[in-house]
Amino acid sequence: MSDVMDPLTRAGAPGGEEGSGEHAPEGGQQEGGPPEGGPPEVREAGAAPRRGSRWWRGLRVTAWCLTVLLVTVACVAGLAATRMVRASYPQVSGELAVAGLHGKVTVARDGSGVPQIYADDPHDLFLAQGFVHAQDRFWEMDVRRHITSGSLSELFGESQVETDSLIRTMGWRRVAEQEVALLDPQSRANLDAYAAGVNSYLAGHEGADLGVEYPLLKLGGLDYSPAPWTPADSVSWLKAMAWNLNATLSDQVRHALLAATLTDAQVDSLFPTYDFSRWRPIVSPGDSQGTVPGEPAGPAASGAAAAANAANPATAATTASYGPMAGASDALSGIDEVLGPRGSGIGSNSWVVAGSRTTTGKPLLANDPHLSPSVPGVWYQGGLHCNTAGPACPYDVSGFGFAGMPGVIVGHNGDIGWGVTNLAPADTDLFVERVTGSTYAYKGEQRPLETRREVLKVAGGPDRTITVRSTVHGPVISDAFPKAKTLAAEGRIPGVERESGGGAEYAVAMRWSALDPGRTMDAVFQLDTAKDWDSFRAAAALFSSPAQNLVYADRRGHIGYQAPGRIPVRGKGEGRWPVPGWTGEYDWQGFVPFDALPRSFDPASGYIVTANNAAAGPQYPYNLTRNWGDGYRSERIAQLIEKAGKLDASAMQRIQLDDHNENAAALTPYLLAVTPGKDARAAQDLLRGWDFGQGADSAAAAYFNAVWSNLLKLTFYDELDGNKAQLHVDGGGLWYDIVRKLLTSPDDAWWRNAKDPRGLRTRDDVLRAAMDDAAKELSGRLGADPAKWRWGALHTLTLRNDTLGTGGPAPVQWLLNHEPVEVGGGSATVDATGWDASQGYEVNWVPSMRMVVDFADFDASRWVNLTGASGHAFNDHYDDQTELWRRGETLPWPSSRSAVTTATKDRLTLRPEGA
Repeated sequence: MSDVMDPLTRAGAPGGEEGSGEHAPEGGQQEGGPPEGGPPEVREAGAAPRRGSRWWRGLRVTAWCLTVLLVTVACVAGLAATRMVRASYPQVSGELAVAGLHGKVTVARDGSGVPQIYADDPHDLFLAQGFVHAQDRFWEMDVRRHITSGSLSELFGESQVETDSLIRTMGWRRVAEQEVALLDPQSRANLDAYAAGVNSYLAGHEGADLGVEYPLLKLGGLDYSPAPWTPADSVSWLKAMAWNLNATLSDQVRHALLAATLTDAQVDSLFPTYDFSRWRPIVSPGDSQGTVPGEPAGPAASGAAAAANAANPATAATTASYGPMAGASDALSGIDEVLGPRGSGIGSNSWVVAGSRTTTGKPLLANDPHLSPSVPGVWYQGGLHCNTAGPACPYDVSGFGFAGMPGVIVGHNGDIGWGVTNLAPADTDLFVERVTGSTYAYKGEQRPLETRREVLKVAGGPDRTITVRSTVHGPVISDAFPKAKTLAAEGRIPGVERESGGGAEYAVAMRWSALDPGRTMDAVFQLDTAKDWDSFRAAAALFSSPAQNLVYADRRGHIGYQAPGRIPVRGKGEGRWPVPGWTGEYDWQGFVPFDALPRSFDPASGYIVTANNAAAGPQYPYNLTRNWGDGYRSERIAQLIEKAGKLDASAMQRIQLDDHNENAAALTPYLLAVTPGKDARAAQDLLRGWDFGQGADSAAAAYFNAVWSNLLKLTFYDELDGNKAQLHVDGGGLWYDIVRKLLTSPDDAWWRNAKDPRGLRTRDDVLRAAMDDAAKELSGRLGADPAKWRWGALHTLTLRNDTLGTGGPAPVQWLLNHEPVEVGGGSATVDATGWDASQGYEVNWVPSMRMVVDFADFDASRWVNLTGASGHAFNDHYDDQTELWRRGETLPWPSSRSAVTTATKDRLTLRPEGA
């Protein structure tokens, strides 16, 4: 302290050294008063108050100066940060010159920032869409193309090498480039125009002007500038969506690894088949289920099939034997971290009701796809409108799409509307290959492995080179996927007896229909312009991957359903287990013909429900999958439709928000039939008279779900602990059905838990222990009074930016992420806010948007997005729809020119350069 104090005191004592004992000059200050003309603090030398007072004042002055300096620095930093954040906010009104336009384009945004684009021709329409997407969401677009091209390491360094290696091994980007070449000339022109619009925006923006994430990357030491956009960048996102909806791969891995340590009966109990006695399929026996071989096809169907077969010659080869229809790994976490969780928990709802069941006499269509949450959300709302719609410019469509991809994926045009849910077909097989050196065995001979090299650019490190090997069945994923390598060495696979010696090793190749080039992008543009059932089906025939359930309605009052996609016909097997590759017996013989895929048109019931339930009944002649989702949601939706009387748009929305837990309805009577410990009895009382709803304020829902989580741990973790398959006990609908069957067998071996010190041996032992453990858990988390527990306090949703919002510094996460919000609903409920019982109660997948299309008046339709239109943090539209979504509210969905004009808050005119 003296080093600071001494200079300050010397500056205030010109008469001599401080502390010297000399008196002040004659005529100086009188004791107790200030000197003439001198500072009031100066006192007689040697007086203690003088020394401390001057030191204290000096310290105060210093502190004040430092405070001013810090405040100034903070203000400057805050202004710089604010400027950096706001630099990327787009211009949404006035005029802008855009290179490549033929004429003027109008971008009309409503109060939520949702754009409706008007142009004279398709070129300008899609060019403007690319420009607007780049305005709002370029960082998201840029990250997406790095995901699909296997180049995340270029942005985020060594941590993403494993993820990139697997994606490069599968070759998503290579397949997308091949698909671009297959597309219709008009589709290619639309993609070119869209890319030109993105690149026009990039030409005038860089760094912070594109998004706050770019200067943040630069602060982290990365010198990076985005490359120009290409059509393949758009098409490749279809591979990511197909991957996100693929559960077959992980299930095959788990099946084989579990079978290596568990009995056949135990494995079978963990993969229950679809219960057709309880859950109706989408297409009922009385409806058309596709034209099976030997039946004639109508003109429209034949034309649709011809269009599909033109892109896939192998589709015609469907005469080989095929497995019977039956009701129905997570080691890929690197990709899942950037795309969100996959598997049976990821589902969706869509349904359509005919005019006979509505108040207007016209159809209503509802859709809420369930995907992993993020900010910005996966969907982008908007509309594409030709100023004069006709053959030369046929677009008048609005709905939800993806930033980075032209067109509208789901929504309505002036004539028809459609919704999507995951069909989840068995479109993947893992082939165990016998490899010797650079060859593999196939049908009695050794064939050379195909190889290629891929170079990974790694931020902050040297390039990495990987070698990708392939067989006739596809890429060898065990080279990049450790669990597949374990499967090859240790998994139990029917028909595979491993031979020792001879220099042979085992590897796993993947056959996945999404890796066959297809024309799904053609399907998107044709759906956007379809006019009726026939043209809708012609578009659906081109929808190869991801295979989706498509529900349909039109202004004339028709409703329908069509299953599209490439679903293999196998020479042997059914897509449930990995299979030996060297015999050739399990090879694919082609794909199920489009005309044979399930469909329904104007069913007598007056409604169609798809919620990842079985597409067709057990009598259907083709093996679509054994991986159907459960039927809890679909059955509940059907029941609510049948009870509702005449429906309107509001009634459809109320069904979307239904939070009834059918698992609770089945399990609660068993929980009430046993007596838990005294500390859990007040909590048990919450379940008496409970209606099984899961509102955010429900104490009963909080306790039941805690009991459910603890029940799963006590029942399954001891047997599965350490199992290399690490079966994902997420507690969703599959587990509802597993436990439901066990409840009727109180002494089943699954109930025994030798590791628990309480000696749990029977069903009732486990139920009591689960209730005790849940009560103890919630008392610690939510307080001692069960009546004050709330489901929403456990079941929170945190919307995170998928990149810097999950791995960046805390201030960056604060900047990019939305604070946690409490929600109701749960797994396998219509309001499907899923949670993973193995991880906690936090929400991990959600209705990613909600929409209801009213065919009596399209402008009376409603929609809401999970977040907002913008991808720019702190923009007014970054997350302005989140609270509406949380409360179950929706926004008006204007689509006619007059309704859009009335709703417009900002109008931007894009004009050609030089105009």
